Amino acid sequence: MTVKNQTAVAEFVLTGLTELPELQVPLFLVFFTIYLITMVGNLGLIALIWKDPHLHTPMYLFLGSLAFADACASSSVTPKMLVNFLSKDHKTFSVECFTQFYFFGSSATTECFLLSAMAYDRYVAICNPLLYPMMMSNSLCMQFIHVSYIVGFLHSAIHVGLLVRLNFCKSNIIHYFYCEILQLFKISCTDPTVNVLLVLIFSALIQGFTFMTIIVSYFSVLLAILKTKSERGRSKAFSTCSAHLLSVSLFYGTLFLMYVRPGSGSGEDKDRMYSLFYTVIIPFLNPFIYSLRNKEVMVALKRKMK
Repeated sequence: MTVKNQTAVAEFVLTGLTELPELQVPLFLVFFTIYLITMVGNLGLIALIWKDPHLHTPMYLFLGSLAFADACASSSVTPKMLVNFLSKDHKTFSVECFTQFYFFGSSATTECFLLSAMAYDRYVAICNPLLYPMMMSNSLCMQFIHVSYIVGFLHSAIHVGLLVRLNFCKSNIIHYFYCEILQLFKISCTDPTVNVLLVLIFSALIQGFTFMTIIVSYFSVLLAILKTKSERGRSKAFSTCSAHLLSVSLFYGTLFLMYVRPGSGSGEDKDRMYSLFYTVIIPFLNPFIYSLRNKEVMVALKRKMK
């Protein structure tokens, strides 16, 4: 499975979540069920927002775009993982590997900006309700969405372009369940310092900017809610924002645990667990977090079911 020095690698081997044969079928069934529910939940939410005119507002346009990003992120990782559970041949061509990282990286970056735009949307809606139709129109909302996806595609394209310059001759074994970029750096026989540096810089800029936007927006929202005298208005604001905050906490929390956790050492098992959370579990949870906590979505769903 390893490749001798000075021999270029044309394909990689993904070891997966575990190499224990007795766990392959049970894990396949678990993750197949999760993936099926993920796609039904996210695509169903997109269809509901598209079909119901009452949900054609910036808040739900952002939510539909987030659901699409989650569906793309899950689809870029989970199908290959499911195939590997039932197959003894875990090989993947380098082009396929880079493509998988590209689509997952694009979806993850897009999600960062969408979560940030959703936080700004809630800030305007709660702190400046009278100016909301002018400050957050549907056309401006679509511009935010387009910019989020464009930045996501360009960000991943930069890293994939730099990956192509690397030669992989040390080994072709990736001790992971998908083509994670830091794992590719570990098996490169070309010095990946420039790649690592750019990953760190872009990650710090993108995650730092979007996370701070979310924090500032929701701090302002919290102050506005505390000043609200209406108990009904306060309850509605808390209900709307709590779902968003839960999704943000899960998404950024796992990213910070993986890349900014204290201590040193390999921690490969922990890395796999954190990666599994934001590649599979969060896309699975998001449609339920937003729909079950949102009365308008539930009313729209009941209306369409009737």
